Amino acid sequence: MILNSSKFYRIQLQYHIIFWLTYFIFNTFRWGSYFNDYVYSLKTNLLGFPIHMALCYLNILILMPNLIYRKKYVQYVVSILCAIFIMVVVKFNITYFFITEDVWPEGPEIINKLTLNYTIDMMMGELYVMTFATAIKITFDFLKEQKRVTDLEKSQLETELLFLKSQISPHFFFNTLNNIYSLSVEKSNKTPKIVLKLSELMRYMLYDTKNTKQSLENEILCIQNYLDLERIRNDDRLEINMSISGDIHDKEISPIILLTFIENAFKHGVNKNTGKVTIDINFKVKENYLYFTISNPMPEITEHTDNFNRSSGIGIENVKKRLELGYNKSDYKLSFKNKKNIFVVKLVIKVA
Repeated sequence: MILNSSKFYRIQLQYHIIFWLTYFIFNTFRWGSYFNDYVYSLKTNLLGFPIHMALCYLNILILMPNLIYRKKYVQYVVSILCAIFIMVVVKFNITYFFITEDVWPEGPEIINKLTLNYTIDMMMGELYVMTFATAIKITFDFLKEQKRVTDLEKSQLETELLFLKSQISPHFFFNTLNNIYSLSVEKSNKTPKIVLKLSELMRYMLYDTKNTKQSLENEILCIQNYLDLERIRNDDRLEINMSISGDIHDKEISPIILLTFIENAFKHGVNKNTGKVTIDINFKVKENYLYFTISNPMPEITEHTDNFNRSSGIGIENVKKRLELGYNKSDYKLSFKNKKNIFVVKLVIKVA
């Protein structure tokens, strides 16, 4: 069971050997010093330790899983006492016939037969060793279970984050493909350039966003490609003011989070407005935090931020959920504001 097959248990076997060997050496010197007879102590420990080990592994591998874990407490107590008693009888006879007739030199009297005092004392000693070994086993089981729960939570978190990211890409590409379709119907000469820019974005999203974090430089480059695509599509009616300040090198952020806000601004601030439209985007890195701001005009169809948020589809809600899952609450702050029909998104996020 515990002593074979998997790599995990082979590692455990090494710890078992180290534990019992250390305990054996300690006990041999302890009783050798007590009796002033190290040969006798070595012989008795060579006899006693196989019994200690047999009882410990009987308890850990058989009795506890089959009785304690199944809440059969009375059967467990009876089984433990019977097993210890049998081992004490075996120990007494082997000691008496093969080592010395004085089987209890540390006791209050010389005995050459199994007595109640000897039996109780030996059973208590065996119970002590079993309790010590079992406590170690339970501690390791607890730590292993904690690690399993932590790994499970991490796996669930990664799965949910992956699912959320998988939602973003189809959502983004669906909107962009609709734009390309409109231009192709008009037989616009902008179509090839837009397809090329879209392919660059697809390459980034499919191959460079698999990790939980991406470099801030790459994210900004992806955003610039997206902005180039929108410039080609909207011509002179679109004005984009983008500024970058601070050191963006060696900084990391969850992929596509910023792009979601950018895409949302164009979907509602540009596509749902007529005439000239201005989009303001600001990236500022200061003391390991990114201060990101984007503002766009509100859609002409509504003047209420709440209605605007409800019409934004999965994008904004998706990014909120990803921030909750991927960051501590103290690592980011997201806010929305509607000021004079200008919708403003502000995100302060740790990028160290």
